[in-house]
Amino acid sequence: MGRSPARRTSPRRGRRRRGTSRVVLVFLALGAVLITAGAAVAYWRDTRPPVTDDQVADVADALDAAGTPTPSAGPSTASPSAKASPSPSVSPSPSSSPSTIAIPATGPGTFVTARADGTTVGTGSQVRRYKVLVEEGIDVRPGAAAAETADVLADRRGWTRDGTNSFQLVGSGSYDFVVKIATPGTVDKICGAAGLLTRGEVNCSVGTDVVVNLKRWVLGSPEFDGPIHEYRALIVNHEVGHRIGHGHETCPGAGRPAPAMMQQIKGLKGCVANAWPHDEGGDYLGGPSVP
Repeated sequence: MGRSPARRTSPRRGRRRRGTSRVVLVFLALGAVLITAGAAVAYWRDTRPPVTDDQVADVADALDAAGTPTPSAGPSTASPSAKASPSPSVSPSPSSSPSTIAIPATGPGTFVTARADGTTVGTGSQVRRYKVLVEEGIDVRPGAAAAETADVLADRRGWTRDGTNSFQLVGSGSYDFVVKIATPGTVDKICGAAGLLTRGEVNCSVGTDVVVNLKRWVLGSPEFDGPIHEYRALIVNHEVGHRIGHGHETCPGAGRPAPAMMQQIKGLKGCVANAWPHDEGGDYLGGPSVP
């Protein structure tokens, strides 16, 4: 008998089998990776520490500091001893104020005190204890506002550099002054009671109150082209400057840093926007006194 001819496998069928084998191997490998990843996720979920409210607040504060919509602040138009002149109604352009924090025209006039205590910063013998309060019903956390204010007052370019003043954040007990963040209407009431004209636009320092207008805290000023957290530093330094006895100053010369005690919201007069009373070397960044 003759030998039967050998059956040949077509090239197409061979390629199909090899392709199927590759697909099976890929799925097996992917399955192993998913199982391993799932085990790792389960281990992380079972062993990670619980997230506390404080940690959540810390993350939110870090996002604020990184430049997400956040408070800003502006300088004052008045000191406790002098009547403020009318301040222009100014609002930054939308591109410079991306915040989504609401700015009610007015609020209840009641405040929440930040539950925070800090160490004394500075070497000066005059230790000034202060509290930070936020008007009820606005989208600014008292703890976040207190932390930011404390950072400003602890900065080496701040008022501690004068060698006279030290500061301590307190949440209770005696104090020398309070920083109040309030709606424009409430600012007008507090400042107006002392004869100061703020027109819903600016801040003031009266008695033991450093009063921060929420509008400036959120929107900043079109005259200040630096980062928003620098503008927050300007308002704290300006108003606390009044509280410790400094009056208004003006530009010392074109191209020089504007004094922190200058009403920069009214125009820089040739100076460069600046939030700090001292430079890195400790020199006072002042200018001629004005009424």
